[in-house]
Amino acid sequence: MILHNYFRSSTSTRLRAALNLKGLGYDYVALPLKEGAHRTPEFLAKNPAGLVPVLELDDGTLLSQSLAIIEYLDDVHPEPPLLPADPVLRAKARALAYTVACEIHPLNNLRVLQYIARSYGASAEAQKEWFTHWVTESFEALETILAASPETGTFCIGDTPGLPDICLYAQVWNNRRFGIATDKWPTIARIYATLDGIDAFTRAAPPNQPDAE
Repeated sequence: MILHNYFRSSTSTRLRAALNLKGLGYDYVALPLKEGAHRTPEFLAKNPAGLVPVLELDDGTLLSQSLAIIEYLDDVHPEPPLLPADPVLRAKARALAYTVACEIHPLNNLRVLQYIARSYGASAEAQKEWFTHWVTESFEALETILAASPETGTFCIGDTPGLPDICLYAQVWNNRRFGIATDKWPTIARIYATLDGIDAFTRAAPPNQPDAE
């Protein structure tokens, strides 16, 4: 498989972690987003949305959207599972993952920050305020849920890392670019620290990629 991605992209971090957890090998293709590599005709032919990551399968099939790809991997490579077998727990796991992937990431990714800078004159400090606001709003809720839930174990659900942990880990790495510490969210901080001690996650972390700046 070929992974078209960018070291700092949190969605790319998610997919790298999932591939590592599944023990799946891939060729790493770096797309420097700040240089516009995702807007070239060659990449747009792979994903017209111009977004990373894209996973190119052995037969040339192209898959986009990190959560969709991760669930595909869980379907075709079921061990270790990234979602619980129980339908209620599966729904809860997806809800935790979507809190990050649907409530934080769409507002804080690079193209949004570039847009508010370009169209509204948002300074670097204003962009940081924007980023911090949306992280804080969702992390407050996430911390409350995780701290109170009987399903929370070593990880977001139980004692095996899964989809919500993948999303959480990638987001905390993204937060570090803007100096957002996890001190205010002790359950999140504990889960992140545990994940960061697992080889599959540390190998997926942004600074450990071949294109890391």
